[in-house]
Amino acid sequence: MQTNEVQRSWALLPGFLTVADGRPLDLLELGPSAGLNLMWDRYAYRYSTGTWGSGPLELTGEDRVPPPAELLARHVTVSRRRGVDLNPVDVTTPHGARLLQAFVWADQTQRLERLRRAIEVAREDPPELMRGDYVELLPALLRDRREETQLVVFQTASTMYLDRGAPARMRAALHEAARAGPLVYLTTGRAPDDDGFALELERYPDGRRSRLGVFDFHGEWLDWGR
Repeated sequence: MQTNEVQRSWALLPGFLTVADGRPLDLLELGPSAGLNLMWDRYAYRYSTGTWGSGPLELTGEDRVPPPAELLARHVTVSRRRGVDLNPVDVTTPHGARLLQAFVWADQTQRLERLRRAIEVAREDPPELMRGDYVELLPALLRDRREETQLVVFQTASTMYLDRGAPARMRAALHEAARAGPLVYLTTGRAPDDDGFALELERYPDGRRSRLGVFDFHGEWLDWGR
């Protein structure tokens, strides 16, 4: 359920802007649960260097090292948003919405209000959520590509729960899919000092990897470029 922490989109946004190449984005999230972070382009963002986007939910935090203003000047469009999860949550139903809210501690009123607004955004035009093992389904999902779009695969806080050999199988699928056209993979892992998540970018077909920044596990602070 932790992948529903929509505050993480505040840390992910500069990553999406970094990879944007002018084409509409074809998003595929691995382990999205309810898919609230698949809706990242429908939120408003505030950093000390500028703002981005608009929407009923504004996300901000402690940008210890903020993204540069020129990065926040980029505009992107999303062509499609898909996610695959062992147990996706449908927030268009009363049960699904109540389930997500039940995982927020009662005294975290700001977090609960943020979640409720994100649920409202998702209900207006829900993402496509599929049930299944994303390691197994990834090759077929990667073959289903839209022409003249940029395929962006991403995940937060889900690969750490996979079996030992699963990440290698995933990267093999990414390499294979890139034979039909380049793609990018945004992923998080523990920072070396165990202080937050490291946001990493992998570009395929060559698999080049670079670190974009480090952020709090729940997206409360961001060190961009660290």
